[in-house]
Amino acid sequence: MYYTYILLLSNNQFYIGSTNNLKRRIDEHKRKRKQTFKLIFYEAFVSKEDARRREKYFKTSKGKSSLKQILRNSLLNK
Repeated sequence: MYYTYILLLSNNQFYIGSTNNLKRRIDEHKRKRKQTFKLIFYEAFVSKEDARRREKYFKTSKGKSSLKQILRNSLLNK
């Protein structure tokens, strides 16, 4: 499986990425990041290309707007 994931950073910005091993990638972020973060969203895909396409979409202004709509309740209750 391949994953597209969103981290909410302590400065309220998103980190958007994709990986084939979500647990390992989150552990890497914990070791490398200076600021705290929270995993707020992920999607699973069979295809690496689909996961990367979704990641690229979320990095566009339209994708970020869609993401904020999808997560509006989660973002209000952080």
